Parts: sequence; structure tokens; C-alpha cells
Amino acid sequence: MAMCLLLASCAGGPPRRVSEPAAGIQQLSVRANGSWSVDLRIENFSSIPMRFDAISLPLTLAGQPAGTLQGNAGISIGPESADVVTLAHIPGSDAKIALADALADNRGVSYSFEGTIQATPEDGKPRSFELKRNSSLNPVPGLPGVLR
Repeated sequence: MAMCLLLASCAGGPPRRVSEPAAGIQQLSVRANGSWSVDLRIENFSSIPMRFDAISLPLTLAGQPAGTLQGNAGISIGPESADVVTLAHIPGSDAKIALADALADNRGVSYSFEGTIQATPEDGKPRSFELKRNSSLNPVPGLPGVLR
């Protein structure tokens, strides 16, 4: 009888927990045509795999509106793991100028975004998560036009 109870208690497995994800800019590269390539690091804090899809993050860089980071991540991230998705971005002119000034002076810039990312838990329904981030990027020595 005791053996049956012990086996029954193990049958449930670890709890399935869905937690709010996080995201931040890992790298921003200025392309020759003035557009940006943004490497967005997405962190899955859930105890189960999640599929990340639609991204919509209005971005401010150096206090200037820089447009909305949009795209479809189209990636699955394992439990308590992270991955990077690259988004092409055409920034607003004020943000483009502010970034060019910062790069010319070899100084960092602050950035912030507040928006949503859609994620679907394994065997679950899609959910929209609110994301908010305030951070900064600094020029990478030896890589012109790249900030991390």
C-alpha cells in the first residue's frame, strides 16, 4: 500500500508554471542604408517551453521616439532559457540622428520600450504579455555602428 502511494505521488511530475517573459536589446547595428538590425533577447521564465510570435514594442532611444520594433519571432524557447531574434527596423529620424551623434562621440545611449509579445505555452492557448524595459547600449570597440 505504501509503495502505491509513493508511486502515485510521483506521477504528477513538476508543476507547469507560465511566467511573464522578459526581453531586451542585446545588440543594435546600424546598416549602410541607415536602417537598424536589432537583436532582441527573449527570456522564457516559465517551467515549460513557450513559442514566441508577434512582437510589438514602441521604442525610445536617447529620449527620441524610434518607431515600433515589430516582427514575428517564430521561435520556441525551452523552459527557463533565452534566445535571440533579429528584427529589421527603420527608425524615426530624430532617433537616427541621436544615435549617430552618440556613435560619433563614442558614448552610450539609453533606450526603453513598452509593448507586447505573444507567446503560446506548450499545449496551451496564445497569450499576450506586456513587456517594459529601460536600459542602455554602449558602442562596441572595433565594430563601427554596433552597440551592445
